[in-house]
Amino acid sequence: MRDNFLIFGSPQINREEIDEVIAAMKSGWIGTGPRVEKFERQFATFKGVENVVAVNSGTAALHLSILAAGIGPGDEVITTPLTFCATINAIIHSGAIPVLVDIDPDTMNIDPDKIESAISTNTKAILPVHFAGRPCDMDKIINVATSNDLIIIEDCAHAIEAEYKGVKIGAFGEFACFSFYVTKNVITGEGGMVICQNNEHAALIKQLALHGMSHDAWKRFSDTGYKHYFVVEPGFKYNMMDLQAAIGIHQLERVEENLKRREAIWAIYDAAFAGLPLTLPALPEEQTRHARHLYTVLVNDDPNMTRDLFIKKMTELNIGVGVHYMSIPEHPYYQRTYSWKPEQWPIAMDIGRRTVSLPLSPAISDRDVNDVIESVHDIL
Repeated sequence: MRDNFLIFGSPQINREEIDEVIAAMKSGWIGTGPRVEKFERQFATFKGVENVVAVNSGTAALHLSILAAGIGPGDEVITTPLTFCATINAIIHSGAIPVLVDIDPDTMNIDPDKIESAISTNTKAILPVHFAGRPCDMDKIINVATSNDLIIIEDCAHAIEAEYKGVKIGAFGEFACFSFYVTKNVITGEGGMVICQNNEHAALIKQLALHGMSHDAWKRFSDTGYKHYFVVEPGFKYNMMDLQAAIGIHQLERVEENLKRREAIWAIYDAAFAGLPLTLPALPEEQTRHARHLYTVLVNDDPNMTRDLFIKKMTELNIGVGVHYMSIPEHPYYQRTYSWKPEQWPIAMDIGRRTVSLPLSPAISDRDVNDVIESVHDIL
């Protein structure tokens, strides 16, 4: 057993990030300012887009995108039951109603062939989640959306590097939302980003993210001279700080290098776990690029080795793991509010009850990887 606990999702923090944060603190400007603007420009260049807005979380990105899309009370938004609760909660906070469509058992993404049957006269949008870094089947989703006059809002929290048929994920919907939470492929501690297809939506989201004010603090207090502001919308406190952007600037510079490291670990895991009573991640689909965010395995049905027992034994061996995710209808709030039962979405239910995510980060060493492999073998 390891002497120390291997933290799941441990981020890679280098000297460059630390120095940039210190420089931001010494500058006297730690709120939304020049480093946030730099990070936005850098992200836009990386994605090959024009309109991006940095916010303080991926959840904020989703919430603001839904509002900017004009979605509100009584509207319905179709999404997946295999996702983090933030996806569903953002819909709820907008006043809209989440509608779940089961997943494909191999990709674990929303099954595009089942979306049409979930559409009603109240449906306004499809919110696909690129689960674990694997792109959704965007051709089919776009066809459904186009034929039914629906908006697409992409949840790209796992998929910053992903591509679909040569196009970077985030370019398919009217809005695309990214997360820079501490376990993600690019981190700012907490943080998020929205890609918008037009200037008007970007301007509205930027405004809503800071109380609905006409000018942010950098524009009001910079050396160009004080400017009065006006509150033009009842906005939120969703802005990103320069302290966060200071980390993200250097994280984004290493995004391709870090992906290569995760790809290498992924290949080692695939070889090491072949033949064990686990279902390993499916191969990436043709003409796609997998972002390799989560290495999720399914513990095969066996009364002597359940998923939860596997997690317990891994933890006892000082290996941290994750669960991504129990299906949304397993949670009491959604059962109580919408009368959802997990059995209504059987594929998501089954995967949610058997899945485990193993450590996958550029911060883990070859020794860490070997410890994970030995622990899995010892248990199974």
